[in-house]
Amino acid sequence: MNSFQRFFHQPFFIRLFNWEYWSFGAVYACIYPVWFLLCLRARSFFFFAAANPRIRNGGFLNESKEEIVPMIPEEWHPRTAFFALPCNADHVLAELQRKGLSYPLMGKPNVGGRGRGVKVLGSDDDVRAYAQTAFLDFHIQEYVPYKNEVGIFYCRYPDQDRGSITGIVEKEFMSVTGDGVHSMRELLLKNKRALMYMESYETIHGEFLDTVLSKGEKHVISPFGNHARGALFLDVSHRTDEMLTETIDALCRQIPDFYYGRLDVRYQSWEELKAGKHFAIIEVNGAGSEPTHIYDPKHSLFFAWKEIVRHWIILNRISRQNRRKGHPYLSLREGIEMFRENKALSEKLDAMTD
Repeated sequence: MNSFQRFFHQPFFIRLFNWEYWSFGAVYACIYPVWFLLCLRARSFFFFAAANPRIRNGGFLNESKEEIVPMIPEEWHPRTAFFALPCNADHVLAELQRKGLSYPLMGKPNVGGRGRGVKVLGSDDDVRAYAQTAFLDFHIQEYVPYKNEVGIFYCRYPDQDRGSITGIVEKEFMSVTGDGVHSMRELLLKNKRALMYMESYETIHGEFLDTVLSKGEKHVISPFGNHARGALFLDVSHRTDEMLTETIDALCRQIPDFYYGRLDVRYQSWEELKAGKHFAIIEVNGAGSEPTHIYDPKHSLFFAWKEIVRHWIILNRISRQNRRKGHPYLSLREGIEMFRENKALSEKLDAMTD
């Protein structure tokens, strides 16, 4: 890396020239007028609540995983234990033992957002620490060993029997491959994406990053399929075909009144996923879902705007159809309260994040 490259190899310039690292407000500011027009068409600023009537706020904000998980067919979701605050760590450990959950496990807040508060739990001490420092009700989920993860965006109009896949994102976890000479920290600092999240990696791994891996040895730094935790998002929407659509549609139609959202799925192989075998639904996200395939580095901001607006229009149509079927929008008071609650929840999520 020459001096010119080193000068631009800094978080400020990486963020400046790569829109995927921009803030939510910066990305969405130019298309907010479109959202406003859709609100006028629905005659409500909170039309999205009718998109998925069984999910709180349609899954736009503040939805509880404890309410969503029971809607997912049990065979397609990892075993999960839910806990409400205040919570005794001994009770948590006893419940995990009762359910037969063994390490590693995943700790997650019941109301989440962008991977905040999600941690890998590898021991009783980890579970105790997580329970004692939780600021929100949480759940502990068995770790899904499948090595691949995708986000599949699904939409179905209420007046139609069949839904469709409108985008697929493949997620590559942040990892480092050793060269037998440099430490993991040194290798990560050479990686533009890793550099953007080094503060978090330092907090989590500390001196372990000084380890020198043997040549060709690979270590996963962040086992989370979340863009805000360093995962690389790749648009693989072209892999959508009839077989996959049938599998996902059949699954989603078993989730009561689910019409719009993204499934985060871990799977063993693509062919098995298409056949409906050897996969697990990690999360179901509703009306607040982003079409995350837009974050593929190859895509321009203009492509992202086009895809976001396309999905907003679908969301609006689904919501209006459900409204005609008797499912209400949020009132102005309910909508304002939703945002107030989200602000308080967001502060607690930030406090749970390393």
